[in-house]
Amino acid sequence: MTISAVATRYAEALADVATAPTGGVRPDEILAELRGFQSVLRSSAELHNALTSPAVPPGRKRAVVGRIAESMKLSKVARNFLYVLIDHRRIAALDNILDSFELIVDQRLGFARAEVSSARELTEAQRSALNARLERMTGKKVRMRFQVDGSLIGGVVARIGSTVYDGSVRGQLDSLGRRLATES
Repeated sequence: MTISAVATRYAEALADVATAPTGGVRPDEILAELRGFQSVLRSSAELHNALTSPAVPPGRKRAVVGRIAESMKLSKVARNFLYVLIDHRRIAALDNILDSFELIVDQRLGFARAEVSSARELTEAQRSALNARLERMTGKKVRMRFQVDGSLIGGVVARIGSTVYDGSVRGQLDSLGRRLATES
């Protein structure tokens, strides 16, 4: 089983708990709490080594995670999920699990994920207009992630799943070049 398959299995289980009507905690809250723990884990090489090392007994790892969870005021769901990862030696896969969890929850809640590249930082008005346009085109609610791509001359490129919406100047010039080449 590949790491992504393992991550998906744990993410599915967490999503089952997070989206259950009796869960008590919203998926976005669980994600924020676990991302916070992930940040703490990334910031300390000693903590990372202690939690991923097979030489440290699971009981000691649980105690450390428990103290961190208490100081961060993590929900019972987030804390217990971290305990499961410790018990099954999967804490090193936390990054991949959280990425998978985010995608799974978005799919369950009817969101499409859009990766948007632009030549420069978009204003809030431009982001809102782009979001509305993509929602009309896909028929779904869209969550966008933005990045600046210096190779673009202008405009934006949005990727939703395997579909690419190219509204960049470079894309338009490439399209024009192909049409001119076929006409001659």
